[in-house]
Amino acid sequence: MSGPLIIRGSVSIPEAELMWRFSRSSGPGGQHVNTSDSQVELRFDLAATESLPPVWRERALERLAGRLVGGVLTVRASEHRSQWRNRETAAARMASLLGQATAPPPKARRPTRIPRGINEKRLREKKQRGQTKRGRGGAWD
Repeated sequence: MSGPLIIRGSVSIPEAELMWRFSRSSGPGGQHVNTSDSQVELRFDLAATESLPPVWRERALERLAGRLVGGVLTVRASEHRSQWRNRETAAARMASLLGQATAPPPKARRPTRIPRGINEKRLREKKQRGQTKRGRGGAWD
């Protein structure tokens, strides 16, 4: 995984703004079994970046406020044994997170009214169902 991290469309984060950290992850097993697993940590300083448009950056800062530590977004990956695959996974997660956080807000829902005929039909059917159920009683009295 080298080169810029593409967020959406032509907006991308240059490789220089991404901070990678590699370490061993604790794999399953004990006594040195499967200890060759690797862990990748990808960090991105969202508060200080100039690569995102200002509107996107503010939107992402607001939506990801619970995940940020000092304005820095961190993603970890340790699913694969290979460091390269963990790098790709971490980069894909980061791109997905930032893509969702910078998406424009959904269009406001325009409230609609239920037509009177449909509502009246529903009430008629409810009344009919109640009468049907009421008619079932009395056999055991």
